[in-house]
Amino acid sequence: MPGKRLIVVVTRRLPEVVETRMKELFNVELRDDDAPMTREALADAMARADVLIPTLTDPIDARLLAQAGERLKLIANYGAGVDHIDVATARQRGILVSNTPGVVTDDTADMAMALILGVTRRIPEGIAKMQSGDWRGWSPTALMGGRITGRRLGILGMGRIGQAVARRARAFGMSVHYHNRRRLRPEIEEAHEATWWESLDQMVSRIDILSINCPHTPATFHLMNARRLKLMKPTSVIVNTSRGEVIDENALTRMLRSGEIAGAGLDVFERGHDVNPRLRELKNVVLLPHMGSATVEGRIEMGEKVIINVQTFADGHRPPDLVVPGML
Repeated sequence: MPGKRLIVVVTRRLPEVVETRMKELFNVELRDDDAPMTREALADAMARADVLIPTLTDPIDARLLAQAGERLKLIANYGAGVDHIDVATARQRGILVSNTPGVVTDDTADMAMALILGVTRRIPEGIAKMQSGDWRGWSPTALMGGRITGRRLGILGMGRIGQAVARRARAFGMSVHYHNRRRLRPEIEEAHEATWWESLDQMVSRIDILSINCPHTPATFHLMNARRLKLMKPTSVIVNTSRGEVIDENALTRMLRSGEIAGAGLDVFERGHDVNPRLRELKNVVLLPHMGSATVEGRIEMGEKVIINVQTFADGHRPPDLVVPGML
């Protein structure tokens, strides 16, 4: 669409610098508040826009895509994950989908390590004690956690983020193990000193800490189900900075409560912000409000990628971060 000033609709508030640049380049509709759009508002936006810029809080399914107008030709997702978008149906209707891969790799890996340390060293419990004024001084047996040096870390999903977690884990003296759809090339394994397990069951039964870094797809839904969670050692810890749907949250909650798993650090949840209330009651669990990508630098870079995708499309070319169905 070279030469045409696109009508671009953004579904959530974005960093100010990103919104300012969008106003310079496009005929853009920005939000005044930061609440997610209703389904009706999304349908209305898709009926009049050339480009929609949604986030992970915007479920765009086949029924919603059926209401899209003839103008809509690009959904430029603000974020790497696109499991909230029916990409195949969009492509069938002639609508391209782009995303922002690779931008928050280090940010998310940092958060995975923060959760590993938070759970194993009982950091939130210590913070709560200090903030409540309940600390009565040092004691040899108070708030004893575990040392992570020498522990076996199992990484479920050894893509960009999984490999970034592996680099950090090696710096902490952990041994790295991983399960992936495909085994990594020997030179990558060697660089991370990582051991591949063809069997996920065998890996989870032997590691001390499990870091989930795979996307949510039909194949990974409840990949860590009740049966597989029971294979983990009672001293093990599970950390998830990827997608909540990968874990059977109810099964995990039961096992944490019964002591069958020692602890968990969760930045994502199976039902979005509707967190299992029994999880909130547990002292061996660290819960965060989906903060894995929440850095100023990361969120601005995500916006910059969106702008590049939209501008490239406006110039008549394929967006550089085009999502291809079947390649997710």
